[in-house]
Amino acid sequence: MLTRTAVAPTLFTASCLMLFHTLPANASDLPALQLQPKLSVSGLSSGGYMANQFHLAFSDKVTGAGIIAAGPYGCAQNALQVALEHCFNKDSSAPDLTKAATLLQQQASASTIAPLSNIKDSPVFLLHGTADKTVHSKVSDALATQYQQLGAKVQYVNDKAFGHNFPTANTGAGCELSEAPYLGACGYDAAGALLKHLYPELKAKTAKTTGQLFALQQQDLAGNTASSLGETGYLYVPQSCAKGSSCTLHISFHGCKQYAGAVGDAYAKGTGLNEWADTNDIVVLYPQTEKSAMVPFNPNGCWDWWGYTDSNYGNQQGPQIKAVMALATSIGFKG
Repeated sequence: MLTRTAVAPTLFTASCLMLFHTLPANASDLPALQLQPKLSVSGLSSGGYMANQFHLAFSDKVTGAGIIAAGPYGCAQNALQVALEHCFNKDSSAPDLTKAATLLQQQASASTIAPLSNIKDSPVFLLHGTADKTVHSKVSDALATQYQQLGAKVQYVNDKAFGHNFPTANTGAGCELSEAPYLGACGYDAAGALLKHLYPELKAKTAKTTGQLFALQQQDLAGNTASSLGETGYLYVPQSCAKGSSCTLHISFHGCKQYAGAVGDAYAKGTGLNEWADTNDIVVLYPQTEKSAMVPFNPNGCWDWWGYTDSNYGNQQGPQIKAVMALATSIGFKG
């Protein structure tokens, strides 16, 4: 894996870097945001798994999800061995949707996730590249099936030669590659595609961003729940939202090896979400994990979708899900 200093010069020209001014911030440093009571989520790879978990855990607050290269809720069955066998790139991958459905029903009955009826007609955008060598198409297909069984309005893009990355119009490495910072210059605006499905009345994006990217002090803002998160997260605030307009919150989860400690703010700057946010009154929260070698075992800085934090990782009691909701609350979300 390339280091941050090795990859950064290839990603952004000097003029592009000047489009953002990253400001360190705690709650008192942020503008007073007027956020609507509903939000949306997106994510890549482990971030896609987390976007799915967050969507199902809080489907009363989350209107829809955009998920790239990930599998279904409950794929790992709280076991790393199952995750490695059935949720990655093996031809023999076979996510057990029957067990997953039972788990969802159990958690809904226990009220540790919101009622599953909320998923009916919820817009869900899914993407899986045919050149993806990290997540098998069977795994992504299972996610599509799961959402369809729950009644979601699914758009599934699975016919493009993308690698395991977040496809962009022109930012990142080669489209078929899967290397830091896992942004693919594919001539395809995945950020726009997913947001258009989540928000059909979306206005055209801006050519250059005019908002501010804040570096959030996650440990201070989310407290004890943020123990497996990194020190720094990111928040993109369009000018209209900073000036008091009513705005929508979108939470975007990075993938493994894509956390701030590995790629800096490349994900928060490079997906293309911010250009759409500017013209559509959308505030974008980019929470960040961190790697850990032993306890918990998370050497690649992934989001927890197999149980490295605890067995509640996929529901409202999961440490990371609680932490991200605490971050959202700290910036003004009152859903």
